[in-house]
Amino acid sequence: MKPLATMFLTLTLLRKGISGKQWIGKYRRPRQITWQMNRNTLRRLEREAETEYWISRPYMTTEQEYGHAAERRAQNWLQIKETKFAKFPEHKRITDHLSHLNITKTW
Repeated sequence: MKPLATMFLTLTLLRKGISGKQWIGKYRRPRQITWQMNRNTLRRLEREAETEYWISRPYMTTEQEYGHAAERRAQNWLQIKETKFAKFPEHKRITDHLSHLNITKTW
């Protein structure tokens, strides 16, 4: 017998069955580990190891990385600002707002 199975058997014999649901709780029944579970765990660990490998080798040095995108970001900011100002309505003077009051001027 497997150690987990004997533990489960001991708990079952001593406690006269699992109280409540058998898959949840403190004295739950352990799940069987299938070959699919092993395969998925191995795949996940291999993927994680590959990710750590690529992360540990930087593409640029810290000197190259410092300020490398400043010009591009400045261009993007100017473009965003221009589009924002293009949507902005034209300025109106106070004379335009109050011109309807100018009915008595003859000259």
